[in-house]
Amino acid sequence: MQDYSLQQARVYTDFSGLNALKTQARTDKRAALEEVARQFESLFLSEMLKSMRKAGDVLSEGNYLKSNQSDLYRDMFDNQMSLTMAGGQGTGLAEALVRQLSRQIPGLDSEGDKLAGHKASLADYDRSLPALSASLPGQVQKVASVAQESAVAPGKNVSELPDRFDSPEHFVSALLPVAKRISRDTGIDPKLMVAQAALETGWGRHMIRGEQGEPSFNLFGIKADGRWKGDAVSLTTTEYREGLPMKEQASFRAYRDYESSFRDYVSFLESNPRYREVLSAADKPEVFAEKLQEAGYATDPNYGSKIRQIMNRDSLMTLSMGSDGMKE
Repeated sequence: MQDYSLQQARVYTDFSGLNALKTQARTDKRAALEEVARQFESLFLSEMLKSMRKAGDVLSEGNYLKSNQSDLYRDMFDNQMSLTMAGGQGTGLAEALVRQLSRQIPGLDSEGDKLAGHKASLADYDRSLPALSASLPGQVQKVASVAQESAVAPGKNVSELPDRFDSPEHFVSALLPVAKRISRDTGIDPKLMVAQAALETGWGRHMIRGEQGEPSFNLFGIKADGRWKGDAVSLTTTEYREGLPMKEQASFRAYRDYESSFRDYVSFLESNPRYREVLSAADKPEVFAEKLQEAGYATDPNYGSKIRQIMNRDSLMTLSMGSDGMKE
């Protein structure tokens, strides 16, 4: 049985049926075509009735019952009558249109019947997933292992790096490849990051540790304030207050490895508006170090100059140039 709202398209004064017709055209093109064909046949009959009325208008001249109002209601009656006539047996024009036009509708055969297997909407597609291969979990784990190995410089696994370094050369050779990976994402000079880490940790010989001696892998002396949600370690540190060194108890962020420390260092600078001008000089390490001091990264009044001195040391310059050709 046809939807009532669609049947309203056969009422001359009701336009809601036309909206229902548009909606049906998305799901049942055959039924929508039949209704449109009947609408077209009704227009044909309406024009035919209009021509017949005009032929009779000659005889109604001078008739006092004839007026604009009567003509209006007569036209409305003719339009509704044409819709009713087309909705019944009609003249056969609608059927001819359906036979002709149904051949051009995707999913219908030459007789206008719906083809089996035709996908009219997303709901007609099979959305079931194929069965997972039993070997898939192993392959996923293998890919993850390869990706993790490729993220680390050959022969140097981040998790195997020591928590204390024996010399500046050891410090630079171990951490410079990590800094270079971070530099590719941020643009900050890797030598500058290693130099600042060397200043903060005494070339890795004075790493921040917890009360039980557990390593923090904190290379940049970033403290664990209220914004930090990770692990932390506490120790006594030297801070400069009005130019004077003072011992204070402080809490510092703790990481699982050195790469996490490098990445949090970059995130720390990017999330703080006062370091905006510092990051704008990422490609100028000398200026970067100076702006870092001006922005108040550390209380040491000579912090920026110390970073520049370390960057220009022969040990850092030589090792950094020698590692340019190494794969990362």
